[in-house]
Amino acid sequence: MSFLKEFKEFATKGNVVDLAVGVIIGGAFGKIVSSLVADIIMPPIGLVVGGVKFTDIKLKLKDPVTDASGKVIQEAVTMNIGTFIQTTLDFLIIAAAIFLLVKLMNSLKRKKEEAPSPAVPSPEVELLTEIRDLLRKR
Repeated sequence: MSFLKEFKEFATKGNVVDLAVGVIIGGAFGKIVSSLVADIIMPPIGLVVGGVKFTDIKLKLKDPVTDASGKVIQEAVTMNIGTFIQTTLDFLIIAAAIFLLVKLMNSLKRKKEEAPSPAVPSPEVELLTEIRDLLRKR
C-alpha cells in the first residue's frame, strides 16, 4: 500500500477527525479558562491579598546590568512566581472540567450498558412456568 493511500485511509477515519475536533475545541476552551483565571478570578484574589497583581510577583535572581549612561545591557533575571501560580490555577480548572466531563461520559456509558434488555425466557423456563400455573389451578 502506498504511503499516500495509507495516510488518506488513516486521516479519513472517524477517530482521527473526532480527535482533531477535540483538540481544536480544547485549545479554545484553554483560552477561555486562561482569560477566566487572569481577568476574573485573580484580580479579586490579588485585592484580598493586599492589592497584588499576580503576574507582578517575581523573585529577582540577578539585577539588570546597565552601562554608565543607564542603558540596560542585560535584563534582570527573575523567577515569575505569580505567572506560575496563575498557570497552575488554569491547569487545575481545565483538569477539573475534563474530569467532570469524563465522569459524565462514563456514567452515561454505564447507564446504557446497564439498561435491562427484554428478557426472553428459554423454552425450559416457559414450560416450567406453564406447569407451575397448571399446578396452582388444581
